[in-house]
Amino acid sequence: MDREPMVSVAALSVEPALYRFIQEEALPSSGVTSAVFWQGLADLIHDFGPRNRELLQRREDLQKAIDAWHREHRNEFAPSSYRAFLEELGYIEPEGPDFQIDTLGVDVEVVAVPGPQLVVPVTNARYALNAANARWGSLYDAFYGTDALGDAPVPGPYDAARGERVIARVRALLDDIFPLDQGSHANATAYAVDSGHLRVALSDQRVVGLADATQFVGCCGEGGSPSSILLRRYGLHVELRIERTHAVGSSDPAGIADVLLESALTAIMDCEDSVATVDAEDKVLAYRNWLGLMRGDLTAEVTSRNRSFARRLAADRIYTAPDGSALRLRGRALMLVRNVGLLMTTPAVIDRDGNEAPEGMLDAMITALAGMHDLSKPPVDRNSPEGSIYIVKPKLHGPAEVSLAVDCLAHVERVLGLPAHTIKLGVMDEERRTTLNLKECLRVAKSRVAFINTGFLDRTGDEIHTSMEAGPMVRKNEMKLERWIAAYEDWNVDIGLECGLHGRGQIGKGMWAAPDLMAKMLAEKIGHPRAGANCAWVPSPTAATLHATHYLQVDVRSRQLELAGTRRESVDDLLEIPVSRDRDWSKDEIRAELRNNAQGILGYVVRWIDQGVGCSKVPDIHDVALMEDRATCRISSQHIANWLHHDVVDAETVRAVMEEMAVTVDKQNAADPSYIPMAPAFDGLAFKAACALVFDGAAQPSGYTEPTLHEYRLQRKAEIEAARH
Repeated sequence: MDREPMVSVAALSVEPALYRFIQEEALPSSGVTSAVFWQGLADLIHDFGPRNRELLQRREDLQKAIDAWHREHRNEFAPSSYRAFLEELGYIEPEGPDFQIDTLGVDVEVVAVPGPQLVVPVTNARYALNAANARWGSLYDAFYGTDALGDAPVPGPYDAARGERVIARVRALLDDIFPLDQGSHANATAYAVDSGHLRVALSDQRVVGLADATQFVGCCGEGGSPSSILLRRYGLHVELRIERTHAVGSSDPAGIADVLLESALTAIMDCEDSVATVDAEDKVLAYRNWLGLMRGDLTAEVTSRNRSFARRLAADRIYTAPDGSALRLRGRALMLVRNVGLLMTTPAVIDRDGNEAPEGMLDAMITALAGMHDLSKPPVDRNSPEGSIYIVKPKLHGPAEVSLAVDCLAHVERVLGLPAHTIKLGVMDEERRTTLNLKECLRVAKSRVAFINTGFLDRTGDEIHTSMEAGPMVRKNEMKLERWIAAYEDWNVDIGLECGLHGRGQIGKGMWAAPDLMAKMLAEKIGHPRAGANCAWVPSPTAATLHATHYLQVDVRSRQLELAGTRRESVDDLLEIPVSRDRDWSKDEIRAELRNNAQGILGYVVRWIDQGVGCSKVPDIHDVALMEDRATCRISSQHIANWLHHDVVDAETVRAVMEEMAVTVDKQNAADPSYIPMAPAFDGLAFKAACALVFDGAAQPSGYTEPTLHEYRLQRKAEIEAARH
């Protein structure tokens, strides 16, 4: 089949699929003319593209200098000398005077109410809608359907005994967060509203109220027999759904059929690490879904229990407040969109000099254009009632790169006719140079930034790559015990608070990567709100509901005020390199480490290359399912590359382990009819890509996986297209 020619417009050559999407779907009803848009995009690429390339070259120059220093000082490493070198090099920049972030027009979910945050591939419409609708989740379902009670449910019909355990667990939680002035929710026989106050009848005939009467904020139905009771703590809402004819409610003394929690307050629709978008076709899919979310008309066909239906965005929820007025609560998460970073270019647009356009610049123009469809709606119907568009920018290295992002967004605003600072910026603190210069990164974005977070997965990959020449790194499981990573997590919160993010934006923490281990998550992830983070990433709507219980238990805003004004860590702590102090690993330990890394790489890459799946639940060596994306792949590939570089292992051993684990991954995917086995030939593009990530890992820019994955995925798509014809 003949390929359609590129479309020439405003000194750009544009893939026809992308051109048609812009012209026929994104521009209509936006208020932006075609001529203005395309000229604005051309100016963005031509004016800022050289700066983008210069900053990437600066990354390479710094890395070469650091590599050389480590080679020269490998046997005489002195932390003070290392820090002095980085300061002289300009890798660590001087810290300026104190300042305060002054971003305006940020929505309440970001500035005032702590809670979970979902990250989801925007290319999957069903997942995106699930994430947007995860604003409310069933606590009963979350406990019943996971191992959150300590054991996983047995497949089959409803287990009444397990249901009773769920109810007991939830009643205990209600006693903790919404205590009665007397007695327990476990003994409630009825809930009613009288003169604007909640009244709870107990099994001993007493009628009591809440210990804090202000926690009751609304209801549905008649006061004497309401269909729901709405409670609130620390800004989060909880609904007791009362339905005495329901299968669960009919056996409950108080008629409670379910307890719903306000769960994912915000959701990042991801165009980056969790997707596989390598050409115009893929990018249009991402942009079209984001546009549908912003217009409010995105749907996805879902088949469940032998019936099909169209999933769409949930409606808002209406209650009666204690004073009798109507209370409207949002039914959807506030949606942010993550663009790509500075490194990658896209063949979807070619500039006047024949260069592929910086992909992040294309993202900025098109995702902001889509966001204008939201801003055209009445405030009550918008994704952002405050009238903002939220763009999260990943993989920025230091203040100059943050400054480029800020300037590009300002250009986009001017082109699209948006007021200055309409576009809010999320800065991901996931690269070493950004961490060390975080205060200066925030300074250059002080009127636009609304979000920072720690991304410990990418941050670990960058830590390994930056210090590749320093020596062999500790084993992956030991990495979280290293001093630098604890310092990094605390430093991010302290700098964010010092610069005024309390009440101005989000300070976030990273992903819980084991979606099937909810009991462990409940035990451990409460550490994030306790650390002063007012949001943290979760892998599913169910995990969001369970993690929301942490924000009902911890007053994060008060915790931030307690921490404000402190710096618990120092630059010296951040500079502690995780080089192994004891290389006396046995052959079995080395092989186990290799097998674990290879399993994760292969399990992820085979679906990325062959199926275009950017985020996968991949079983590890112990058959524990872990969420894998490019960040986790970066760690594993850089870790093996580091051990190869320092002769902990040899290439022959690594190749043998890769082949061994390819057989294992094939077995784990045997039930997938679309899966292409890697063994026994080991000559497919997916296996080659996985090996390239390892054997070429030390040479990859910042250790990123994108260049290799894109190269092999494009080859695979070409194979598929050729087979069709």
